[in-house]
Amino acid sequence: MTISVFLADDNLLVREGVRALIEFSGDLEVVGVAGDFDGLVEGATERTPQVVVTDIRMPPAFGREGIEAAQVIRKRNPGTGVVILSQYDDPEYAVALLAEGAAGCAYLLKDRVAEGDQLVRAIREVATGGSMLDPVIVEALTRPVQRNGGLSADELQLLEAVASGTPIKAIAAALQTTPADVDARVERLFVTLAESLQSGDHAAVERLKMLHRAILEREEQGQMLSRLLPGGVAEKLRREGRHAGMTEELEVTVLMSDIRGYTTIAEHTDPTALAGQLNRHRADMNRAVIGNGGTVMQFVGDAVMAVFGAPEPLPDHPERAVAAAMEMHRAQATVNADWETQGLEPFGLGIGITTGSVAAALLGSAERLEYTVIGDTVNLAQRIQQWARAGETVLSESTFQTLRDPPDIDVLEPSYVKGRAELVAAYRFPRRAS
Repeated sequence: MTISVFLADDNLLVREGVRALIEFSGDLEVVGVAGDFDGLVEGATERTPQVVVTDIRMPPAFGREGIEAAQVIRKRNPGTGVVILSQYDDPEYAVALLAEGAAGCAYLLKDRVAEGDQLVRAIREVATGGSMLDPVIVEALTRPVQRNGGLSADELQLLEAVASGTPIKAIAAALQTTPADVDARVERLFVTLAESLQSGDHAAVERLKMLHRAILEREEQGQMLSRLLPGGVAEKLRREGRHAGMTEELEVTVLMSDIRGYTTIAEHTDPTALAGQLNRHRADMNRAVIGNGGTVMQFVGDAVMAVFGAPEPLPDHPERAVAAAMEMHRAQATVNADWETQGLEPFGLGIGITTGSVAAALLGSAERLEYTVIGDTVNLAQRIQQWARAGETVLSESTFQTLRDPPDIDVLEPSYVKGRAELVAAYRFPRRAS
């Protein structure tokens, strides 16, 4: 599978040199280039690459345009990986990049990107939700410890894991303990550093604390819609005066997807490999939903919930949901083919779609918002999703009857679902061979 890359650097020679490095690998393709902040944001928004590779300083102000543009792009198209190329080995730039979460981000030094396959590895890593920091940055973050000593081998290993942007939950899994225990260990580690560093770079400890807080905040906000909505919708809701706790009734189409046999797959798959597969799956499902005008409401384990028609009204929300389902199946089939070459277990996707009224609510505060839809429509999408085998989508009566150009379907036998007293009619596509 080819990974699409958008490249930005104001220096033409550097840009073309980096392009050559990227395209030398057969599985990476540069789909666009830019030389400033506006060109990067507009180009990446239009072409929706899987990964953005950008210089840290560009016109107009030669400040932190690369990082700021990356943050805008990731809000508009969640799941986009970002590789920052910089001539600055100050860890504070890396912390600024990771402030909204380490997943899908890498920070490399320009004068080292030609060494081996570092740049290519970083692009592949962030494309699947991983992260990477240049070893020089990690060394700078941990330098006071190396100079002053006083930490055990286990503490040094923990410090390097945090400095590299490894999530607390991932560290806990590696240590076979709980996230709460790891959090406590990290806090004790910072206290030890603060007490032991009677000389040296005290600012490095503060940077580590900032990085730790960024990782924790990302994990706390993992389900927050403010990170999942396409470009600025949460801000739009606030501008329109919708206060936290307010609800409104909307006509929408809800899509629910689930991986068939996921529990069995998890039982005999290496947890690290499975996490990488799940990251890849979520990123592709997210792109399919957003590409058709939908909103990913939440990822719950191996399940995805999306809504079409909220918070932005869409007159053709049923058609968009069906188009997204088709694209999700195609994307998963492509990923499965790639995984087969790596000896990884394929994911079989089942999807349920229904249309109807929901109560939409904006929950939280002005600083952190979660957008939620609830009601029987949501529940029904979850129920009929269970009727779909791997590679299939099941539509409710309400969705099917509103489609102007419905797909070729099988009519299912009306059945009861939990929570409903009446039989439920449904339709399945693609049709099964008779």
